[in-house]
This record gives sequence, C-alpha cells and structure tokens, in this order.
Amino acid sequence: MTTIKKIGIIGAGQMGSGIAQVCAQAGYDVVLSDISDAVLEKALASIGRNYDRQIQKGKLEEAEKTAALGRIVTGTDLSVFGESDLVIEAATENEALKRDLLKKLVPHLKPEALIATNTSSISITRLAAATDRPAKFMGMHFMNPVPVMQLVELIRGIATDEPTFNAIKELTLAIGKTAAVAEDFPAFIVNRILLPMINEAVYTLYEGVGGVEAIDTALKLGANHPMGPLELADFIGLDTCLAVMQVLYEGLADSKYRPCPLLVKYVEAGWIGKKYGRGFYDYSQTPPVPTR
Repeated sequence: MTTIKKIGIIGAGQMGSGIAQVCAQAGYDVVLSDISDAVLEKALASIGRNYDRQIQKGKLEEAEKTAALGRIVTGTDLSVFGESDLVIEAATENEALKRDLLKKLVPHLKPEALIATNTSSISITRLAAATDRPAKFMGMHFMNPVPVMQLVELIRGIATDEPTFNAIKELTLAIGKTAAVAEDFPAFIVNRILLPMINEAVYTLYEGVGGVEAIDTALKLGANHPMGPLELADFIGLDTCLAVMQVLYEGLADSKYRPCPLLVKYVEAGWIGKKYGRGFYDYSQTPPVPTR
C-alpha cells in the first residue's frame, strides 16, 4: 500500500485551505497551490486564525500551531507537487475546469503518486479519465467547513484499485475524520439527499408558500435542523447548489431534480450567498436580513 507522507492540495479557497489545515495539524507535510500569492497568503492567514481559535478553546498548543504552519508550503505552479504522495484537487465545482487542471497536473507527478478529487457531485470515473492513472484516482469529498465537519465521503471510480482506496481510507482516519463509502452516482450520498431538499425550499419560496424567514424557522424548529435550508444554501454558495442540481438533473434524467428557476435567477444576478454579501439574505446588515 502507498505510504502517504506529503500531501498536495490544488485550490486554496475555503475547502482547500481547510483540508490543508487538518492535514498539517495531523502531522503531514502539505503543499498548497493556487493561481496567485495573494490567494495563498489569505489562505495561510485563515488557517492561522483557525488554529488560534483552537488554542483559545484549549484544543491546541501554541507550539503545535507553529509546527503545523511550518509543515505547509505554498506555490503557484503545478511543479510544486513533484514530490507529493497524494494530490487532492479542490478547485471550483466545474467539470471542464477540473479536467483541464488534472491534465496539466499529471506531467508533474511521480509515477506512484495518488490523486483524489474533492468534487461534491461530478463523476469520479470521468475525472479519472482526464489523468494517466485512473487506478490511482478516487473521490475524497470533505464537508464544509472542513476543520469542523467529521465526515469524508470516499468514492471509487470504475478503475480505482484496492491499494489506492485503502491508502486514502487510512489517511481519512489518520486526520481524525469518519469515512462513508459511496458509489459513483451523481452527487454521491450527502448532496443526493441534501441539495434536492434545498432546491425544494427554494421552490417553496418561489411559489409563495412561505418567506425566507418562515421557511428557515420551520425547518430549524420543526425538523431540528441547526441551520435553515436557505441559510445553508447561502453558506454553501448558490452557484455550487445550482451546479450540483444540474449534475443531478442531467445525470439522472429525472424532473424531480430540475433546478428551481429562482435559484437560477439568483445565480445569474450574482446573488450567490454569504461569501459574496447577498443571497437569500443580505449580509451587509447585522444581523443579516432576508432579501424576500
């Protein structure tokens, strides 16, 4: 079985930086890459703040923070992954972009290196076909926010071999996460269930059954959800929600997965959630207020 010591991560956004944080904290050497030094500096600052919060809660020592940050190196060129035992792709949820990145990545890897993708919905088998090593490729879908959420979905492609699966499952446990094994169907387990619920909540708003506040309150208090579905959609990003629903709709050819027209309209307007200041809530105000 492949021994994983050095982990590369493509994409230093919320997911990629979170993966880097937990891997470095667990003692792995991490190489984090993105398109600019400014993005990487922002990611390192975010990781540092997250470690500080753990220190304040008594879950981490200052020396452990220093050591973990010292295990993370960054770079803007894919050549930085030359010595990585595993590279995790954590780019935007766009199949064409991911396939292009993977094709550009493989010439820089050593022959035995494994590749995982953090896709939340796209076919592992199709993404693996963009590489020179489908047998050493699989899905490793972390939940958001990575440092807090316990689950990682593990998804084999049709060609994924047993040593690759076992090595990545072992890594998942070593970084303190719980693995759930899913088959390579559109959106896997979590998003196959979660995103249609969010989409139905948007339909409920679209049809005037309830307002934003009423829908979120109903699910929080009526179903004991920690966060209402529209608030959760804003947190995930409405563009990501729409992308997953499109994968479900196209991949399963069932009308029940048709994205709500209101969701499409919000994304077209650029109202795509908390990170961008507006979605189903307006985040320029404190506390955020519903936009409908």
